[in-house]
Amino acid sequence: MNSIEKLIQIFSNFPGIGPRQARRFVYYLLTRADSTLGELSQNIKDLKNDVVICKDCQRFFESKNKTNKDDPCCGICSDQIRDHSTLMIVQRDVDLESVEKNGGFNGIYFVLGGSVPILEKEPEKRIRIKELENFIKNKKDIKEIILGVNWNPEGENTADYVEKFLKNYKIKISHLGKGLSMGSELEYTDPDTLKNALRNRS
Repeated sequence: MNSIEKLIQIFSNFPGIGPRQARRFVYYLLTRADSTLGELSQNIKDLKNDVVICKDCQRFFESKNKTNKDDPCCGICSDQIRDHSTLMIVQRDVDLESVEKNGGFNGIYFVLGGSVPILEKEPEKRIRIKELENFIKNKKDIKEIILGVNWNPEGENTADYVEKFLKNYKIKISHLGKGLSMGSELEYTDPDTLKNALRNRS
């Protein structure tokens, strides 16, 4: 396999990118100047060096303290002005970002890091369920957990699994209101619909 085919294979692994689009990416890069490719390469290296995972919510964020990355905590989790009694569980970082841009939620988050496919035999290996358990045990003031999953079969299956896992905790569990239509993903939901879903959670 030559360099072109290797890179096509790498791009094909990106979410939503097929072989044809991946090939276009590679040939686009081949037309760029060496300085552009060098900048791209450096940015990818910086991504791994500068971005860390929050020890609490498990989201990716850029650490301001480059010298000490031990047990870093993101700005959302460390913000004492936010409502730490309300936790929203989302599947991916992009879902968290979509809710934050909306501005209708002032609580804290936990990122599962994926979803549980229907008929999955080992769901605990698909999402951060153990980390979620530790998170809730350490946060004594949580009064409500909002399951902010995508409104599609896989998202609903993920919510069902998480809800069953949390049944022994005496915490109110709610779902985003059905302002989200079937098949909706939080990443692509418009702000007004997302606000309505938050307002009408049940």
